[in-house]
Amino acid sequence: MLTLGAGGAGRLTVNGLPVRGSFAIGYVHSVYKAPSAELFTVEGRRFTMRAVVSTSPAVLDYYAIEGDRARTPDGLWVLRLTAPAAYDELSLLTTSIGRRTLLADGRCLALYPGSGAAQVRLAVSLTLGVRGEPCRPPFDRLAAYSQSFRLNTV
Repeated sequence: MLTLGAGGAGRLTVNGLPVRGSFAIGYVHSVYKAPSAELFTVEGRRFTMRAVVSTSPAVLDYYAIEGDRARTPDGLWVLRLTAPAAYDELSLLTTSIGRRTLLADGRCLALYPGSGAAQVRLAVSLTLGVRGEPCRPPFDRLAAYSQSFRLNTV
């Protein structure tokens, strides 16, 4: 998907990872050790958190967020938020324990340092060069779901 920007043609990305309508922030939950993700849709340069998905239903309870809960055919738990939250940018603290990772179109981009912690800002922009690599466990199942989520979101 090429888009014209001020500096020429470029792809819509989040921190250099190409996005087409949605992306997810994957992580391993620190308490339940369960692969999980926050699912976002992209509208222009803004993005909106619409759902949380996890391999564990306890992760959905942990955050005490209002929404509709469902189970996917492949066994993931999904909570669609009653009140989605929109952002121009999002600041995250990342560590190697939680392994926060961007997931989009079957590709992953690690946001965490090898050790210690790092502050990461997420924003949608136009980028000429793109980053990321194919998703591997524990985020491959979540990446596949996040792709189908985009198609089922109003």
